[in-house]
Amino acid sequence: MKTMTARMNNPASFLPEAMKGIQSIIQAAHSAGVPGSTMALAHLRASQVNGCGPCVYSGAIGAKKAGESDERLFAVAAWRETDFFSEAERAALALAESMTRMADQANPVPDEVWNEATRHFDDKQMAGLVLWVATTNLFNRLNATTKQPAGAAW
Repeated sequence: MKTMTARMNNPASFLPEAMKGIQSIIQAAHSAGVPGSTMALAHLRASQVNGCGPCVYSGAIGAKKAGESDERLFAVAAWRETDFFSEAERAALALAESMTRMADQANPVPDEVWNEATRHFDDKQMAGLVLWVATTNLFNRLNATTKQPAGAAW
């Protein structure tokens, strides 16, 4: 088995003020009223799309702590092909994918994806979900750039 060696520690460990700001965004996003399990699913899906081992790993663990079943976690990558997720969760997963795959389409977050999400989440919840997925993408990019191994503690 090949072990991945990080290029450097988490960049925020060298710039503690950066981590304080990121933590503030995370706290605000999670206080917006979106169910924790939905936030965990959105985080996990964005991390899967980006191939971020540490975030997929921590996302699955976090989702389990939020009460997710193995059955649902195993199906997140194929959420469209299962009936394990509610309409609101599907809307959050679609939004997370669109926000993460922005370069894959001319209209990064199509109106139908946005409108479906707003059917299930109010403005404050949408703000929390958007900030959480954006922060997930930030961590995915930090981890990929610095080659953080899955399972490593930051």
